[in-house]
Amino acid sequence: MNKKEVQLSSEFKSHTTKAITSILVFFIVYILIFALALGLTVLCAYGGVMLIMASPRLITIALGIGLASLGFLVVVFLLKFIFKNNKIDRSHLFEITEKSEPDLFKMIHQTVEEVGTSFPKKIYLSTEVNASVFYDSNFWSMFLPIKKNLLIGLGLVNTINKDELKAILSHEFGHFSQKTMKVGSYVYNVNQIIFNMLYDNDSYDTMIQKWANASGYFTIFVIIAVNIVEGIQWILKKMYEFVNKNYMGLSREMEFHADEIAANVTGYEPLKSSLLRMKLADHSFNSVLSFYDGKISENIKSENVFKEQFYLLNHIAKKDNIPLINGLPNVTLGDLNKFNKSKLVIKDQWASHPSTEDRIEKLEKTNLVNNDKENNLANELFQDVSKLQMKLTDKMFMEVKYESTPNSYTLENFKTEYEKEYVKNTFSKSFNGYYDNKNPIQFDFNEINTAKKSLSVDDLFNNKNVNLNYEGEALQNDIDTIKQISDKTLKVKTFDYDGKKYNQKDSGSLLVKLQDELKLINNRIKENDINIFQFFQKSEQTFNKTSKIVQLYKDFFEFDKEYDANFEAYTKLSDKLQFINFTTPTDQIKTNFNDAKHHEFRLKENIKQLMSNNKYSSEITNEIKENFDTYLSKDWQYFGNETYYEQSLEMLFTSLNNYVYLLSRGYFLHKKELLDYKVSLIEKTIHNNIYSA
Repeated sequence: MNKKEVQLSSEFKSHTTKAITSILVFFIVYILIFALALGLTVLCAYGGVMLIMASPRLITIALGIGLASLGFLVVVFLLKFIFKNNKIDRSHLFEITEKSEPDLFKMIHQTVEEVGTSFPKKIYLSTEVNASVFYDSNFWSMFLPIKKNLLIGLGLVNTINKDELKAILSHEFGHFSQKTMKVGSYVYNVNQIIFNMLYDNDSYDTMIQKWANASGYFTIFVIIAVNIVEGIQWILKKMYEFVNKNYMGLSREMEFHADEIAANVTGYEPLKSSLLRMKLADHSFNSVLSFYDGKISENIKSENVFKEQFYLLNHIAKKDNIPLINGLPNVTLGDLNKFNKSKLVIKDQWASHPSTEDRIEKLEKTNLVNNDKENNLANELFQDVSKLQMKLTDKMFMEVKYESTPNSYTLENFKTEYEKEYVKNTFSKSFNGYYDNKNPIQFDFNEINTAKKSLSVDDLFNNKNVNLNYEGEALQNDIDTIKQISDKTLKVKTFDYDGKKYNQKDSGSLLVKLQDELKLINNRIKENDINIFQFFQKSEQTFNKTSKIVQLYKDFFEFDKEYDANFEAYTKLSDKLQFINFTTPTDQIKTNFNDAKHHEFRLKENIKQLMSNNKYSSEITNEIKENFDTYLSKDWQYFGNETYYEQSLEMLFTSLNNYVYLLSRGYFLHKKELLDYKVSLIEKTIHNNIYSA
């Protein structure tokens, strides 16, 4: 089959020109800096030799060597990237061959031919919901040809059909199918060089530290060298922003271009459908992993995470009323943006990939259709996919530390346990998702109008009211972002809101308008929340119950008020401990821990209250209890003899994490108790209506 030729767009050419220009500017700046560094090296070496010759004593020899090393240390900093190899960790990957997977290799051979590129050097499988082409790179890879490797994630293959897999492979190979595309790879390597000089300095720092420790006289010149290097890094940071911004623009165009190549091979529909399903596939996979994170203390692992991912994929689709076509959820753009009510559009100049919406819009414009469809699941390309899935599952769980040999859950075990946890950790469908991302709004019981409106459950929790919650949330997020634009903390010259273009200077007047809109929406939401309370209060009275609904509301409102104060104990202590992540002088470390003592005392008092509260008894596992008991048993020391006590710190941070987890669970439990009581009233009403009819 002939290679599919795709013309480069004017946008692609424009971004390529900008990227090449930024590279040239970088090299001119770099050459100037390097020339100055070489000059400094020659001068320092000459000065060092002259100093020693003028007065050959031990002190002048040491000072002469130190002076001569000054320029050398700067030059080494500027050249160290040449010796840096960026090797991809392959320990989690599983290599396959044509002999073991002939059907998959047949598709890859066909795709390579149609795209017009070379066959991958090696092909690997991973657990990821992703596919990519990768290679080990260094400075010389900009000039020497390097064969690429193909990575295929079984988490992706598990959720697509054969056409979609071919479209994804065509996209990946499309990145390397034309000479012009090599510019992107070139810019990437330049970015790696700058990144190396800015941030990848561990070995360099170790080297200069050893040199400084060799002699007190050397330390003087090391300090001067470090100051010079910091000045160079300041210049390089500016260059990094300049080059990277242009690279990101080119990177987005490369994605569009590779998408068009894929559309020429398979038509636009397979890539479009896989892009729309990707978020759901990724969420399903991560939900499985999250489930097993909670099973580590029970020594339980998965037999096959991919079967469980596929089950969850369809379970979530069913819950969200997404239809299945040929065994896979047919996700639409509407499903993807179902709850995204934002009207704010800001072009992210730092994004390496365009949005899914933009990619789909461009794909559809190609109008390329392939009627020769292959809708069978992509898993069928493998000779024994279950065996591969189990092998990679075992490989993944080998990294987890269990107290003893773990037991494996089958798919049926997973379904049973997941359904139990799902019911335990979600709210009833009776509310139509009204409470999924919002909490009951606080109101004063004494100010409620006693004249109760005659409303039904359907009136209170209809789509209009559910969407009103998401509109309010989106509007609040938009206001927060526009505030950042107005304050110039977010550097944006122009943005679109509700289809209209605004300048940064217009953001203030827009904010006033949006805040008024938000106030109206919040008033409507609060009014509906009060109507909900009155509805259930009336339902409760119908069955001659005591006023439990009022007490549940009061309990929730009280917990809601206390939550922020209790959460503050976590945030303040966490902030006080941030210094641990940075190099800090010994005296300052001791001072910082002393400053944190007051906040740690407050945390311990809050933990004691949690442990004595019956509401948390079902949530405090043996592991959490043991950690809390140990932590509360005495005043721990976290630093001494110029060394952090790692085990003590680990216990402290585990306690912090357990504390904030229990706080969030407490919030959920209070809310669920209130909502479950409402569900019981709804069920009684329905039951009563059925038997009274």
